[in-house]
Amino acid sequence: MLYSLLLLQTAPASSPSSFLSGVLPIVLMIAIFYFLVFMPMRRQQKNQKEMLKTLQNGQTVVTSGGIIGTIVAVNDDTLVLRVKPDNLKLQVSRAAVTSVVGTEDQSKK
Repeated sequence: MLYSLLLLQTAPASSPSSFLSGVLPIVLMIAIFYFLVFMPMRRQQKNQKEMLKTLQNGQTVVTSGGIIGTIVAVNDDTLVLRVKPDNLKLQVSRAAVTSVVGTEDQSKK
């Protein structure tokens, strides 16, 4: 019993440097993960929101379903697209647009 008490009293105290060397690699991994994954994802979301805000009549867009059409009318949350070859008009959600292909004026040049 006395021997176990002596062992407890003489146990080496952990130094702050060992704590730092254990935590520092984890903090560095989290920081690298943040810069490689989350920052580009936030930048892409910001660009997507900006693109959706600036949609105008005459632009050719691609929807998430793969439909390519020209914007005929812009409402608050919806767009009316003219789809070739039959000039079919479709009403789609503004959020369904994934990219802008170009305008009719640019494609004629």
